[in-house]
Amino acid sequence: MSYQPIENYGMIGNMRTVALVGINGSIDWYCHPHFDSPSIFGALLDDNCGGRFRISPVAERVKYKQFYWPSTNILITRFLMTDGIAEIEDFMPVGPALDSPWYHYIYRRVRCVRGAMRFSVLCCPAFDYGRKPHQVAIEPNGAIFRADDSSFALSTEVPLRVDEKGGVGRRVSVARGGIAGFSLQERGRGAVPLPAAGAGG
Repeated sequence: MSYQPIENYGMIGNMRTVALVGINGSIDWYCHPHFDSPSIFGALLDDNCGGRFRISPVAERVKYKQFYWPSTNILITRFLMTDGIAEIEDFMPVGPALDSPWYHYIYRRVRCVRGAMRFSVLCCPAFDYGRKPHQVAIEPNGAIFRADDSSFALSTEVPLRVDEKGGVGRRVSVARGGIAGFSLQERGRGAVPLPAAGAGG
């Protein structure tokens, strides 16, 4: 996968950190929990080893469009094809207390507006700019990524599979009116992903 120009990225954030979302549906930059913290996703700098969270259509000749819902920090990435239209809604909650368990979430929701579309999902973090190894485990409600001093949960109803690079993914079909939800959040080392309702699905 080639690098994208910086103008191809939209930004979501919670006033403490931000994530950059490409028009192809890939989060290629995210530092946690602050702007100057080490990166979790860094494909913006290293396409091979930087890590990303990509949700992209499996199709040819796709047109892309990004915009924000008016007066919100909700980023919409829309995919238009001759036989279907779908979009990803991305946001991070703004306003909860700093110690709220909902504060450091990334929410992603895939919605099919017309026709039916297949998506390729890949979540492959690379902790500390790709320098820190991690373990991954599939759980009933998603997957857990564990590094030395941190643990992140990906919650979703979509059944996931582990790949050879320490990521998880799956191809999923979404028909008109259908929704596939995902949320990523830091969790305690003994925690598991939340039920699918916590993923916005």
